[in-house]
Amino acid sequence: MATLVAGVDSSTQACKVVVRDLRTGALVREGRAPHPPGTEVDPERWWAALEAALAAAGGLGDVAAVAVGAQQHGMVALDGDGSVVRPALLWNDTRSAGAAAALVDELGGGAAGRAAWAAAVGTVPVASITVTKLRWLAEAEPALAERTAAVCLPHDWLTWRLRAGAGGIEGVTTDRGDASGTGYWSPATGAYREDLLERALGHRAVVPAVLGPRASPGRTPEGVAVGPGTGDNAAAALALGLGPGDVAVSIGTSGVVLAVSGRPTADPSGAVAGFADATGRFLPLVCTMNAARVLDAAGTLLGVDHEELSRLALEAPPGADGLVLVPYLEGERTPDRPFATGAVHGLRLANARPACLARAAVEGMLCGLADGLDALVAEGIEVERVVLLGGGSRSEAVRRIAPAVLGRPVEVTEAGELVADGAARQAAWVVDGTDEPPPWSLAPTRRYEAPPAPFVRARYGELRDATATAPDGAGAPGNAAQPGSAAQPGSVVQPGSGERPG
Repeated sequence: MATLVAGVDSSTQACKVVVRDLRTGALVREGRAPHPPGTEVDPERWWAALEAALAAAGGLGDVAAVAVGAQQHGMVALDGDGSVVRPALLWNDTRSAGAAAALVDELGGGAAGRAAWAAAVGTVPVASITVTKLRWLAEAEPALAERTAAVCLPHDWLTWRLRAGAGGIEGVTTDRGDASGTGYWSPATGAYREDLLERALGHRAVVPAVLGPRASPGRTPEGVAVGPGTGDNAAAALALGLGPGDVAVSIGTSGVVLAVSGRPTADPSGAVAGFADATGRFLPLVCTMNAARVLDAAGTLLGVDHEELSRLALEAPPGADGLVLVPYLEGERTPDRPFATGAVHGLRLANARPACLARAAVEGMLCGLADGLDALVAEGIEVERVVLLGGGSRSEAVRRIAPAVLGRPVEVTEAGELVADGAARQAAWVVDGTDEPPPWSLAPTRRYEAPPAPFVRARYGELRDATATAPDGAGAPGNAAQPGSAAQPGSVVQPGSGERPG
């Protein structure tokens, strides 16, 4: 019997594969291949990258099982024969912002509409959510919408392709974690809301069967067992072994604050997305579109690399001598401002220096994540431990400033490919067939503490709404004027990416 398992992370920027020991979780080998840039991508490019990454990782010949974790929310539309109807719209494509607003209006509008959506599916639609992309398709490309016979997500499609498209469009499967990000599946009831899908698309469509946490949809043509897979955030939580009381703060291209909970959430404000996890529990989550790329932008403005940016930020005092950066550089998801722009406030001769700008960038990014942590607490989530992860957490300034801004000690994980690792752990669970996933230890942490700096949050709170709107939405990812944004995760949790500080 093969004693290895493989995990895949199909993120916005790249496909990563890890091969680990089935029993211990020890890394045996790995591979990687890039994805094309843009907020819409032909899924065949993902498949080509997966094949290349698998080959670089030594293939699946000695592997017992494989599972896929991937960026969430992406709209993959299939016709009756299983062919892709159009390039997939990714999570960071905001052209469906108007559709999101319309869908909320149709269920009552304002607070009533948001509450109705939260009660129905745990999440209030914003441009990243799949259901809004279906409405955009129905309105902008009605002929293609009419051709759409089935709708699935990136991990669903890749899992199906690993099984050579077995069963046709009726054979596509998903899991609770990824289904919960569509806007037409309820984590609370465990059932699809096909009426909401039909409201968005204009007609019913085949949706993937939702598998249990360790259920296999089948095998590859070569006989390798395939796991149910999941979304990137749920895969990372599985790799970290998160349980109730644990909160993960991820600083990738996007920012994510998530927790594992024993009960579903339904936040009518829309700040907290009530997702499900990959173990049968729930994964309340707050996502921001601006995280590590805020550090990229600050480094570009100052003409320094990430190491020097970190040194400069630590040279300035807490509060950056009054300089505040509101980091809506690509619009924003939370709060829901898809066409907002960033802003710098409080500029004076005394703080017009590189160190203060570097500090303001780090603090502004962290303040947005701290708002997310507050939103989870407001939903009744208990916080006993905060784990900092993602490529942006490699910055020493981020590590040392985060406890002051978040008001809590943080533990920083050095783990590299959490999404792929979580997928590999799921694959091992499929092989074992046990009630709980295998007890791998994949993510050791280091603790950081700092005196809380509530005045930083207070000043940011005074100014977070003082931003301009991009003219005609120009520059927002997914806008027709700029379809080639290279924004990333799903999502989301991509701690090992080499393309960013996060």
